[in-house]
Amino acid sequence: MRRAVNRRRGEVAGLIDGEDRVLCLTLGALAELEDAFAAEDVAALLARFSAGRLAARDLIRILGAGLRGGGMDVDDAAVAQMRIDGGTAGAARLVAALLAAAFGEAEEAPAKAEGAAAASVGDASVGDAAEAAAKTAKRAITVSTGVEPFPANP
Repeated sequence: MRRAVNRRRGEVAGLIDGEDRVLCLTLGALAELEDAFAAEDVAALLARFSAGRLAARDLIRILGAGLRGGGMDVDDAAVAQMRIDGGTAGAARLVAALLAAAFGEAEEAPAKAEGAAAASVGDASVGDAAEAAAKTAKRAITVSTGVEPFPANP
């Protein structure tokens, strides 16, 4: 039975090694990714994702952080051996959905729903950078796999 996820908390579901898993980029998971990608802050992390180039090791790191954020005790070496439903394209879709849940498709995010101002970074807000990162990740994944990671909002 598939466990319900809470998109407002940034959770996404994925079928990994034949089991339903919940992934979430918590603040701890984001801090972990900042360290892994040598990013100074969330804005730098978003800029890296916005570049549109994700290596297989990037997918592993992001999925691992998401799984740990979702409560699973797993290291990246174990994540590298996991079977993701849909193979590499499925892993890319799952990463895109995870990034979108954490940053992008922000109409579901409480701060945006309540009209709260995003913290400014230069001339762009973190919210703008996040949305751009999610769109760029989606575009890069679509181009590299030929599969759209998640459908556009109607």
